Order: sequence, then C-alpha cells, then structure tokens
Amino acid sequence: MTVFDPSARAQFAAHYPEVPHILKHSLTSHPLLEIEALAQLAEGLPPASVEYNRGDLPIGVDGKPGPNGLTIAETIRRVAEAESWAVLKNIEQVPAYEALLMGLLGEIRAEIEAATGALLKPQGFIFVSSPNSMTPYHFDPEHNILLQIRGSKVMTQFPAGDTRFVPDEAHETYHTGGPRELRWDDAMLAHGTPFAIGPGEALFVPVMAPHFVRNGPAPSVSLSITWRSEWSYRESDARTFNAILRERGFRPRAPGRFPQQNYAKAYAFRAMRKLGLTRS
Repeated sequence: MTVFDPSARAQFAAHYPEVPHILKHSLTSHPLLEIEALAQLAEGLPPASVEYNRGDLPIGVDGKPGPNGLTIAETIRRVAEAESWAVLKNIEQVPAYEALLMGLLGEIRAEIEAATGALLKPQGFIFVSSPNSMTPYHFDPEHNILLQIRGSKVMTQFPAGDTRFVPDEAHETYHTGGPRELRWDDAMLAHGTPFAIGPGEALFVPVMAPHFVRNGPAPSVSLSITWRSEWSYRESDARTFNAILRERGFRPRAPGRFPQQNYAKAYAFRAMRKLGLTRS
C-alpha cells in the first residue's frame, strides 16, 4: 500500500526542508497503531523510550511536566479519560515498527535526498493524547512528518531560527544536554501559524521549529516519522560550538539556516570532540 501518493510527494518536494505544510496520507488504519497494540508496545519498550505526563497543561511549562499517577499502558488504554499525553520513542527498536517506519520513509527518500543529502538516523515516535490535552511549547532536532491516524489536533508553529521565539542561548542549552521545553510568552501567540490536522492528514515540521500542540475533542493517535541530515547535524554542532564560545565570554553569531552549511563551527566542534576537548 502506498501511503503518500504522487501529489503528496510533489507537494513535499516543493516545500522541504524549511516550509511547514500539510500533506495527505492513506495510513488511517493499521493494526500496529490500534490502542491495544500501542499499550503492548509501550510495555515492551525500555523505560527511557516512553514518556507520559498530565495533559491539562498551559502552553508553556518550566521544566518537565508532572506525572499522571498511571502506568504507561494504563495511560494508553484509558486515554479517553486519562487527561494525559504519551509518546513512545524510537519505535524502530521493534522490528515490525521499524518496517513500518522505513516503508514510509522509503516512499519519500528520493525527495529528501535531492534536497538535504543522505537520509540519516531514521526514528519513529507515536503520540497518544487525551481529548483537549496540551503538548507544551518546545522544539525538536529532527526533520519531522507527523501523520494523524485518529482524532484531531492543532499544532501552532513558529519560524525556526527566529530569536523572537527562541533565543540563541536556548538552542545552545538544548544541544549541550538541556531540556527541549521552551519559555513561553503570550505575546508570541499572534505570530504563530496554526495547522489543524485530522485522520488522513500529515504535517511537516522543519528542524528546530518551535511549536505547541492542542489535541481535539476526541482521543488522538499520531505517528511521527523523523530523520536527520548532514545539514541538520552541522547546525546542531555549530550551536554546541557557540555554547563553548559563550562559556568563554564571547558573544557568538548564530549559525545560518538552510542552505547555509555551517562548516567552520561544526567541524571545529567535531575536531574538539575527537581530541577529547569537550564532553558533548
């Protein structure tokens, strides 16, 4: 079964890697994405590969959200009333889910590699969310397509690399081991772009584009297929190098976004890492 038809692939190619957009997909039902299958998957994953929290949260939180008092399997099975959200990370650890992930990425590999080179570090994440739950304001280091399987949600995105929404220091903190949750200011809301998606729709999220997600009135299941590129690694390595410079009292210039390559700082950091001059 083809999930992304030629029209969706052409639309993706026209916008990747820097412009968020909605795509059509045909993965609206799959036995691996049913609630009971996901509960069993969650029970079999290592603890570091599951995260679940209360969903009755504001847009911005200070640090990690609090627990909900349930197990991960209970959270998923009772998602309709649990007032929570859960994410199952690195589903490619399980062969059946790895096959699902690689099949999806295989359909768009040509479009990806034409723009940003080799597709690196493919990973999959599954989100199970209670009605009206909130995933707070944050960013992620991967290229990402979020496929909505059931239920609906609205993701509000902000431009990647714009210091009005994420200061350079927050990028540097993240790339040196800090949290991905970001400081929120209600004044920023007017500058966000909301994308509403339902079953059969998918949303592309550029690397490090800050966003928050409000779930719709029904339980939701979403599949996030992600990958890295040498370009995205160069940006993250340049951010880490800037963190080292800032610790030494400099005020470094932020790395550029695509198609700027960020060679100098990225390779300077890689040289330091190879020589054992940094812990990152």
